[in-house]
Amino acid sequence: MEPVKIPVEPPKKRRIGVLTSGGDAPGMNGAVRAVVRMAIHSDCEAYAVFEGYEGLVNGGNMIRQVHWEDVRGWLSRGGTLIGSARCMTFRERPGRMKAAKNMILRGIDALVVCGGDGSLTGADVFRAEWPSLLSDLVAAGELTKEQVEPYQVLNIVGLVGSIDNDMSGTDATIGCYSSLTRICDAVDDVFDTAFSHQRGFVIEVMGRHCGWLALMSAISTGADWLFIPEMPPKDGWEDEMCAMITKNRKDRGKRRTIVIIAEGAQDRNLNKISSSKIKDILTDRLGLDTRTTVLGHTQRGGAACAYDRWLSTLQGVEAVKAILDQTPLSPVPVITIRENKIMRTPLMEAVQLTKDVTEKIKLKQFDAAMDMRDAEFKEYFDAYLNTATPDHPKMYLPEGKRMRIAIIHVGAPAGGMNPATRAAVAYCLTRGHTPIAIHNGFPGLVKHHGDKPVSSVREVQWLESDSWVNEGGSDIGTNRSLPSENMEGVAECFDLYKFDALFVVGGFEAFTAVSQLRQAREKYDAFKIPLVVLPATISNNVPGTEYSLGSDTCLNTLIEFCDAIRQSASSSRRRVFVIETQGGKSGYIATTAGLAVGAVAVYIPEEGIDIKMLSRDIDFLRDNFIRDKGANRAGKIILRNECASNTYTTQVVADMIKEEAKGRFESRAAVPGHFQQGGKPSPMDRVRALRMAIKCMRHIESYTGQSREAIANDPLSSAVIGVKGSHVLFSPMGGDSGLEKTETDWTRRRPKTEFWLELQNIVNTLSGRSASRNEEGWFCYEST
Repeated sequence: MEPVKIPVEPPKKRRIGVLTSGGDAPGMNGAVRAVVRMAIHSDCEAYAVFEGYEGLVNGGNMIRQVHWEDVRGWLSRGGTLIGSARCMTFRERPGRMKAAKNMILRGIDALVVCGGDGSLTGADVFRAEWPSLLSDLVAAGELTKEQVEPYQVLNIVGLVGSIDNDMSGTDATIGCYSSLTRICDAVDDVFDTAFSHQRGFVIEVMGRHCGWLALMSAISTGADWLFIPEMPPKDGWEDEMCAMITKNRKDRGKRRTIVIIAEGAQDRNLNKISSSKIKDILTDRLGLDTRTTVLGHTQRGGAACAYDRWLSTLQGVEAVKAILDQTPLSPVPVITIRENKIMRTPLMEAVQLTKDVTEKIKLKQFDAAMDMRDAEFKEYFDAYLNTATPDHPKMYLPEGKRMRIAIIHVGAPAGGMNPATRAAVAYCLTRGHTPIAIHNGFPGLVKHHGDKPVSSVREVQWLESDSWVNEGGSDIGTNRSLPSENMEGVAECFDLYKFDALFVVGGFEAFTAVSQLRQAREKYDAFKIPLVVLPATISNNVPGTEYSLGSDTCLNTLIEFCDAIRQSASSSRRRVFVIETQGGKSGYIATTAGLAVGAVAVYIPEEGIDIKMLSRDIDFLRDNFIRDKGANRAGKIILRNECASNTYTTQVVADMIKEEAKGRFESRAAVPGHFQQGGKPSPMDRVRALRMAIKCMRHIESYTGQSREAIANDPLSSAVIGVKGSHVLFSPMGGDSGLEKTETDWTRRRPKTEFWLELQNIVNTLSGRSASRNEEGWFCYEST
């Protein structure tokens, strides 16, 4: 066969390919968009491989160069727009030879693969065989030595796209939280029916070998019982399940019953447990009117949630950086995330650990399987068992170690406040503590404090708090007032109600309140108790953490609003919307939302707004509209934080753009306002609320039996729980190294160092806003 004749000289720009393989997962389009635009920004050319490995094997028009504008609007699209197919041909060496030949013909020597462990394993094999594949192609006469010479090394980076979240070494895979959102929406929808008719529902979710979706949905919906493949129920589980459900319904008055089961659920003898079997047990043994719902592929559909858009974008950007950093000796990396930190992990280590978990399950070594899951998975499982229902007599503490733990909400409402309080109450009851809710913040605490106790301070029962699992806002009420407004009255109430600890859920006001109580310890012994803050604010501006409850709910609500606005802008084709976001003097929400919706520009307080910035952005918009000539249907969005400028308000910015557009395009302002606080909390806020609240309760428990002086002398007795990088930890409020001195900008009500500021550069890079002009005056953000 005559070798294919192509120019020997390699292309002037490096060419990076991207493909999606295996199943589809919400967020894959965001990953492709990020890879394409980051590659172009890095002075490379981007190529999309359509239909996964099948397109790589077949070549031709299935491998196409992709330009900047080709991926506009992809963030809000579900599935994968470049297609995904399982390819048996690629599993054989001849198929991989064809794929290698097609890549050489197009000058591609780097590939970003987004898929599951099977797809990523195939990519690793492809890279390992690459030199021998090229030799075979030359020996067979299909390519010449000159043609293959520039491409001796194949660089590959993996992204994990899987709704099951079954890859070890990462907290989340692209698509898993979007799928969890679909599940929670479905279960939330049946709550009313279940309550009205006192019915039971058995909900089957995906997860053949991994129970992450089942576990997280059980936590998010307050399910009565859970079945996952990693930890089958003990023999006799039928009787135990029925006894627990009977106690919840008859003794505690619960009207609805929810059982969550993973499709791969099994007993300890590896016999499948089906949803229909559970339904029959509940119907026959308890006489419970039970319905079964198998959610199926609805879990894969729809647009990606805010977290998956954020995750896929950052991982796509990091994948291109990893490609450019690779050497011939570098192992194939997979881009992972741990807590809030994007990381690179050796691919085959993660794949092998994932396979080992499945093997342990097959060998009935269930404890080992749980130990091999990420530490976060096991922690969530234990948390669920300890809080699903407070019926664990063996976990009761001795009388002398039980505490009266007060719970208060301070600041503006935020999604996650109620689930956090519910988790704290359930854990307290499980351990024998007394949970005491303070209604309406500190004003509710000191109300009539000179008289007998009032209803604004009372013990919370399990049934009351159980319904808070999916409720937004604050059921016990919240208030911005601080204890300093009546410190003496607050201290008297602490003594009156005999508080042994205070659990504060809220934003910067909550942080300030605990700071004031800590400083008042010198005068009031009542405050010499554990004081713990769980950050909950849509602004995500609490020192000591990179994540606050409610911020994810806010982001999901905001991108839903932006998607609807973009649709309006797209319909008129030549329109820009300037949308005002909340967030106070922190630009976190605006920046992260800008990343998730593909905003043209984001204006934040940390940078401010000036006339030069507006002028350049108007030029940039004009340039965009001239280039696409109205053919591109994706509308354009600018996000402006409410405190970005006192002069250049949202309406003023919109009017300036409209005026300077000279009729070439239009501009409108939109203010979602308190809509951003959201309705029901997002699944992420629900599950993190449970995890963080229980950690707080255990931290409080560690002070059991200590004297008040010993507690006051411990810096961590007044602390904030938070995510920092790849860790969850407690940070002390006071002391020379405490948050009050080292990390807090009290004037601007935000941390001195904001981890997310670097995201602003990524927003600008992927929008093209950071591009420079060429000699003709065009913005150079596209390979043309």
